[in-house]
Formats: sequence, structure tokens, C-alpha cells
Amino acid sequence: MKVKMLIGFLCVGLLASCAVRDVPDDQLSFNAQQRWVMLPVLNYSSEPRAGERTEAILGTLLQMKGVNRLTVYPNVVSSDGLPELNERKRLNQALGWAKSQGFKYGFTGTINEWRYKSGLDAEPAVGFTLQLMNIKTGTVIWSSSGARSGWGRESLSGNAQKVLGKLVDAIPFQDVEG
Repeated sequence: MKVKMLIGFLCVGLLASCAVRDVPDDQLSFNAQQRWVMLPVLNYSSEPRAGERTEAILGTLLQMKGVNRLTVYPNVVSSDGLPELNERKRLNQALGWAKSQGFKYGFTGTINEWRYKSGLDAEPAVGFTLQLMNIKTGTVIWSSSGARSGWGRESLSGNAQKVLGKLVDAIPFQDVEG
């Protein structure tokens, strides 16, 4: 009997570790039909270029939600002709560009984990924070985060798409007929 209870608690713990946690404000709602900008997703994982991968997945998921007027920030190069590697500097440059282009809102976020865990099964693990920013003020007006650890047969990008899909589904878009 004790073994069954222990297994039950372990199963609940495993399911909870794959959960998405939303922290939206119930008073907010956004028009998916307006012009949006995709800002850099800051990569705090150890995987190079995970930010660009995340931006590509997010762009597709947002289009599936009706955000059809999504513009991606231009790549900024430093004075030596190389891409800017400082994540915060890239975000600030993209915010300045978006403000000059008249965007009202933009998507950004962070990647906290993007890796295969070590071990025999090598489970994929991802963790994200998705943020909507007011471009004019540079403040975050909506945020949600989620993480997932998959099974050994699953891919990183598949897990990323599952988590990001839940985060995008939680964005309070207005129902706009048109």
C-alpha cells in the first residue's frame, strides 16, 4: 500500500514539473489584427542560437492565433561588422528601432533552458518566459512562463513548441471578426 502511495506522489510530482504557469492580468486584451513586432528573445541557455529558434517557433504560433501583421526586428551588427552578442544591447537596439517605426506592442522573452539532459534517456528540457512590451515605455505589460521536460524519444523543438504554444494560447487576444 505504501509503495502505491509513493508511486502516486511521484507521478503527481512528474506531472507538476511539466506544467505551465501563467501570470496574466485579466483586465488586458490585445488586438491580434494590429501591427506587432517580434523583438529578440534573450538566450540565457547554454545552447547557441536558441533565441533565433524560439523566435521562429513563436512567429508561426502567433500567426496561427491571428497575428498576421508581425514584423521581425532587423539584425543589428556592431561597428566591427559582427552580429551584436550582448543580449540586452540587442533588445535595447530593437526597442529603439521598433519605437522609430511606430509599433505599439512587441513580443520578447527569455530562454532559461534548452538542452538534452545528460543520462541514458537524454530527455529534452526547455524553459521560457514570454513577454509583451509596450514599445513606447519599454515596460512589460504581460508575462507568462513555462517549462517542460520531455521523454527521451522527443525532440527539443517539439517540446519548445508545446510550451510556447501554451504560452501563446494564454495571451488575451480580443475576438475580432473580420
